[in-house]
Amino acid sequence: MGSDANRLRRKWQNYSGNNALIAETNFFETFNEFFLNLEDDYIIVSKPKNFSKVYVGFPLDNQTISEIYNPEIEITKHGVFPDYAIKNLKTEKTIFIEVKRQDGWVEGKPRSAGRGNAHERSCKYFTPGLMSILRSEGNISKDYLPFWTVFIGDITRDPCRVREITMWYGENTRNFFFWRDQKDQSKLVNHFIDNIVEILD
Repeated sequence: MGSDANRLRRKWQNYSGNNALIAETNFFETFNEFFLNLEDDYIIVSKPKNFSKVYVGFPLDNQTISEIYNPEIEITKHGVFPDYAIKNLKTEKTIFIEVKRQDGWVEGKPRSAGRGNAHERSCKYFTPGLMSILRSEGNISKDYLPFWTVFIGDITRDPCRVREITMWYGENTRNFFFWRDQKDQSKLVNHFIDNIVEILD
């Protein structure tokens, strides 16, 4: 663990000890408050627009264009919309974040309660084209994935969905987190400190 992570951990321990929360908090509230109050060199951005036009005008070969619908109206908005971005202002590195809430199969619910597919949609960031664009925009080296996915809701305890997600990410365990108790900010922030800070250093 690098010195920046150690510094953040000490500050988080001091901050969280004095500001324990009882109510649920959301992802943005947690990090916005942490970064603002500790005056660290990180910022969190809600609904970053970096990729709002990423598909607009993406080149296709003439054969493909001749075989698809080509509307007369101009397409001006067609892209990808991460939920958040966290930027290290010193290194100018940014990681893009998806927070996925989904139902799941837990006590008292039928197995069909886990039928949603938000977790599957989050896998678009694994595609070679988007991976390259996120990595370039975020200034993230090829040693790391340029995104972080945080799962909330019953999906985080669903025996089938937890296994699916864990298998999909494989060795990239730093890039996803099951935030099972939103009254407990510490596990989320500690995951960030232990795993994501290194990507942004």
